[in-house]
Amino acid sequence: MSSYLRPTNLEDALHHLASVPATVIAGGTDFYPARVGRPVDEAILDISAIEELRGISTTSRHWRIGATTTWRDLLDAELPGCFDGLRAAARQVGGQQVQNVATVAGNLCNASPAADGVPPLLSLDAVVEIHGANGVRLLPLADFVLGNRRTALEGSDLLTAVLVPKAWEGARGGFLKLGARSSLVISIVMVAGTLTVDAHGSVERAALAIGACAETARRLPELEAALRGRPADGDLAGLVSPAHFQALSPIDDHRGTAAYRLDAAATLCRRLLLELASSP
Repeated sequence: MSSYLRPTNLEDALHHLASVPATVIAGGTDFYPARVGRPVDEAILDISAIEELRGISTTSRHWRIGATTTWRDLLDAELPGCFDGLRAAARQVGGQQVQNVATVAGNLCNASPAADGVPPLLSLDAVVEIHGANGVRLLPLADFVLGNRRTALEGSDLLTAVLVPKAWEGARGGFLKLGARSSLVISIVMVAGTLTVDAHGSVERAALAIGACAETARRLPELEAALRGRPADGDLAGLVSPAHFQALSPIDDHRGTAAYRLDAAATLCRRLLLELASSP
């Protein structure tokens, strides 16, 4: 039986989820287009009116992005350079009308292999905050997205925030996306990266993530290790090799073959490293 509930506080939302199985929506920009031409016959819990879940705040340890924070909210927020990759991804999430209502957490919960927000948040070591029947738990984003449209949410779980550690403060961030056209397109491959450069101009810490290539976005630990300690200049791009992408298990579909995706991933990584190396 279909039903629709739009609570205004988190306690009511959690109580309802524990009582009645429901599909959670915030912006609904994935939910409703998937149901065009047929009636909605399921229980819906709309969390978009819960003010405590919206906005970006900061503590001594992390930035906290509330679950219903929209991509427009993120673009308008004053955030340091380490978020430049996430901001670049935000501009790729549909058109401006979609960005005004689509949420950061919704992009993660939808768990599409081509979700634009996942690679940049992976490259920031993001952690998701989940409220459930047993209280609150924190889970690395890498362990949250399990596969195509599959997450670690269980039963009455509700993703309430995304946490980004302050360890990346002062870092450089970037994002590149390859599609069939320049905008409003599903990715063939995308890459996000974050670099911390020390006082001597060398890479102190690096994080690189590839999206839309495999069923889930993946970090590139071998390449990250190869970058550490190297001068942050144009030579970084030359360190990228096919061996760094062997664990990706790339998708082979109508948008691109597996071989093409691997080649494109390497090319985008080189371009991104050149951009990050030239950043102030």
